[in-house]
Amino acid sequence: MAVPPEGISRANLAPLQLHVPEPKFRPGDAVDFASVEVPPAGAQRRPDTAAPADSFHELAYTLVRVLDDEGRAVGPWDPRLSPDRLRRMLRHMVLLRAFDERMFRAQRQGKTSFYMKALGEEAVAVAAAHALDYEDMCFPSYRQQGLLIARDWPLVDMMNQIYSNSADRLGGKQLPIMYSAKEAGFFSISGNLTTQYPQAVGWAMASAAKGDTRIAAVWCGEGSTAEGDFHSACTFAAVYRAPVVMNVVNNQWAISSFSGFAGAEATTFAARAIGYGIAGLRVDGNDALAVYAATQWAAERARTNQGATLIEHFTYRTEGHSTSDDPTQYRSAGEPTAWPLGDPIRRLKDHLIGMGEWDEERHAAQDREVAEEVRTAQKAAEANGILGHGLHQPLDSLFDGVFEEMPWHLREQRQQMLDEEEASGRPWARK
Repeated sequence: MAVPPEGISRANLAPLQLHVPEPKFRPGDAVDFASVEVPPAGAQRRPDTAAPADSFHELAYTLVRVLDDEGRAVGPWDPRLSPDRLRRMLRHMVLLRAFDERMFRAQRQGKTSFYMKALGEEAVAVAAAHALDYEDMCFPSYRQQGLLIARDWPLVDMMNQIYSNSADRLGGKQLPIMYSAKEAGFFSISGNLTTQYPQAVGWAMASAAKGDTRIAAVWCGEGSTAEGDFHSACTFAAVYRAPVVMNVVNNQWAISSFSGFAGAEATTFAARAIGYGIAGLRVDGNDALAVYAATQWAAERARTNQGATLIEHFTYRTEGHSTSDDPTQYRSAGEPTAWPLGDPIRRLKDHLIGMGEWDEERHAAQDREVAEEVRTAQKAAEANGILGHGLHQPLDSLFDGVFEEMPWHLREQRQQMLDEEEASGRPWARK
């Protein structure tokens, strides 16, 4: 048995303690977000896009903001967008919210098995899509359907995938909301956390190795930064100066655990960029102009071979993680309305009204127009079938899409499956 050196006693030492993060508000608690520091809009400097990453570390700890409390665009990060561009961004955000609401109801009606809304986070994907080039490759997480909507992808196609119907381009092989649209620069969504991060960095490295001009952009939730894939991707992005914009959507909550379990109590998520030697920005994720400006800035760094940028979008998940989640079981019901950064759609709408380029009447008319557009798309998609009506794809297609040429053992398994189903008398066993 080992014996402590002479003269050293541990009897008077306090026992070690393990810190377990605990959210500030639980169900039934009153909410007070006074501890959330919201700096004045326009107060943050905008470095040159060629500036060394270690020359603006403070931007990883503050909040880059453009829209002030009166809805005015102020400060050096103001992207000075045209009224037409602002109205298009607003419409896409409104369309995303209307799409989410109708698909959420469709899930509750049994027409599909699963859905995830982006309520309160519409600016994160929509504004970024407007700041990127259409040819840039996006590697989304499962709450960035706004990228497709901002790129004017057909709503019917998205709904076909949600319903896993006969027109589903993915053949019913993906969980609803896990879209894939190569033509829109939208990489297949994965349910496995953060797999898209090393994929995006690898794609960006390949683009640079080929001398291409396209960059990559990738998104994950703050909880996913605890995954090893996130850190592997950051290492490769830093070492090879990959032309990639790395987005962390800090919406305060994972499916039932708050951001502290991923490290939010210790520092910001943008600060992780500092340890890797890459540029880091922390942005007001409910400010569409700030998201646009930060993405545009990061994209320019990537295109000019200045390397990767990590952007933390500080926002709030207003509703549950998904239709399988009940947030009233783990957080205060008062959190969504008390969130100090407000609603992204209302803030952009107020900005346009303040400019004299919009009004409440036009906004109400747009709401009606968008609601009708989504309703029409839903009818068209449901004509192709809904998930609740059974299998819509040929059964033997279950084995397709994995190998260019199906190996012998899978051909045998497929035939065995078809023989068994044929013997069972099920009519959908045949093509």
